[in-house]
Amino acid sequence: MPIPDTVPILGISWADALFLALAAVLLGSALLVVTLRDIIRSGLAMVSAFGALAGIYVLLGAPLVAAAQVLVYIGAIAVLILFAVMLTQEKAAPVRLVFQTQAIPAAIAAIVLALIIALSVVATDWGAVGRRIATATDALARLLFGQYVLPFEVVGVLLLAAVIGGVYIAKREDRDA
Repeated sequence: MPIPDTVPILGISWADALFLALAAVLLGSALLVVTLRDIIRSGLAMVSAFGALAGIYVLLGAPLVAAAQVLVYIGAIAVLILFAVMLTQEKAAPVRLVFQTQAIPAAIAAIVLALIIALSVVATDWGAVGRRIATATDALARLLFGQYVLPFEVVGVLLLAAVIGGVYIAKREDRDA
């Protein structure tokens, strides 16, 4: 028996259902990142959000961007943040964070941003977006690793220097205490 083109109960296409599931995971994980007090669990929620975003990139027909999302954000930055936090700080956050004093301006900014996004969604002609654009992966790879290989490597060295400096500062403060 062949698989139907639409989800039987919902009546929407499988791609749309997968997009909705990935968007829900992305939004839920992003909320957990900013609401959890345990910094390690917050970092793991960030990894989950990055993974859902990579899945959305695949659905949009951009596998190279999805692979870069996985390699750069999940593989490097998220793990780097988790190790830096594990080496330098306590696991639990303080009861009253400094950022909680900015709750009202942040809420106003979030409402304004939500309105801008809602207006953009309503104003977009979604029928014209239906055709997916294929990414020229080979052309992008040649450009990235040809013309822009030096900036790519410089950023890698700067990230490594930042981690080494953070660990050094954390260890120096432990000796002073």
